Amino acid sequence: MKIRTRRRHCLSIFEAAVQAVSPARFLPAHLPAPPETGRLFLMGAGKAAASMADAAEAHYLDTLGFPRERLRGLVATRHGYGVPTRVVTVIEAGHPVPDSQSEMAANALLRLADEAGPGDLVVFLASGGASANLVLPVGAITLEEKKAFNKALLRSGAPIDAMNTVRKHISGIKGGRLAARIAPARLETIALSDVPGDDLATIGSGPTLPDITTLADARAIIERYRITVPDSVRLALEDPANETLKPGDPAFDGSRAVIAARPLDAFTAACAEAEALGYRVINLGNDLEGEARDVAVQHAAVALREAQSGERIALLSGGELTVTIRGEGTGGPNQEYALALAMALGGTPDIVALSADTDGTDGGAGKASDPAGALVDPTTLTRAEAAGLDPLAALERNDSTPFFAALEDLLQTGPTLTNANDLRVILLGS
Repeated sequence: MKIRTRRRHCLSIFEAAVQAVSPARFLPAHLPAPPETGRLFLMGAGKAAASMADAAEAHYLDTLGFPRERLRGLVATRHGYGVPTRVVTVIEAGHPVPDSQSEMAANALLRLADEAGPGDLVVFLASGGASANLVLPVGAITLEEKKAFNKALLRSGAPIDAMNTVRKHISGIKGGRLAARIAPARLETIALSDVPGDDLATIGSGPTLPDITTLADARAIIERYRITVPDSVRLALEDPANETLKPGDPAFDGSRAVIAARPLDAFTAACAEAEALGYRVINLGNDLEGEARDVAVQHAAVALREAQSGERIALLSGGELTVTIRGEGTGGPNQEYALALAMALGGTPDIVALSADTDGTDGGAGKASDPAGALVDPTTLTRAEAAGLDPLAALERNDSTPFFAALEDLLQTGPTLTNANDLRVILLGS
């Protein structure tokens, strides 16, 4: 009974985090006034782009009564993350690996940007995932090479800001290049952050924002993480023409950018829910980075130490962990964290945990049906042994999804239509 209750509490805490960053809840207060006489363009990309566009349409068309005939729009989002919209066109594209829809969406956004002129307002709705939802390879890079290179980036263990530094410098739309096409229309970027530190230019690789990173930075990342690159990518990273737009570029004259919601908002809501359920919250860090399995071992040590008090405690953490791919299995950083955590806890009584991505999908094959994460409890290892599962072998193969699927411990939320990073919950106490 206690385990079932703790599992329900984990789910309740996670749901509170997700609801705190729902676009319908956070976006309207940050939307700018529409143009008095010009047109309004709603553009965007990322996992929350369609739901943000839906909330923006409701605000402008219903609340403000903006004329529908003066509204144009197009957003790109992940497959399965589209929602019905009235005016804005929604293109569903690949993630975490881009596809032909990603390239089509990038070209369509650039064409729409060319239509905007003086007196018009462009509101760009940015969220994590845009890096894969919008691709426009530069130079001789083919789409297939871009897809293969993106897979190599994801397998490298590089943090999101490093990956996006590289992506910006081999793209015809990222790193401020979309802003150059929007000018001279007025540009407002409104972002839902999914990155530690809330760096605006990192979110979705910043199509409408200036970039302080350089081609040299991108080359250094390739070298540091020993990423194999095709000749086309290497040449692109050596071509000065592929430098991104920097602060002070005329493309950003009169533009404005704001973060409307961030991982801290989701994390704060999770803390409040845990306290309402009767737990004393210990914050392990709301913007953690690092190798998922290593962080899990560290958190298990804290849990085992705190469990000695017998007090009802919730150890909460946020941020985005990474996985350096060593095997050929299926999984994601949250599931790998959960697997390593279960092993480190060793079946200690009265400890139940959840690790999941607030966007509803954790790694996986890029399908909307991919799991959001997984749950562990004191019976995880004994049930695994009874089922003939080897947790260490699964961890070595990066094969956490089948492990938790066999135990029916995957968290399957489906697309949440938002994206504010990961949440890890460890509940303990008698």
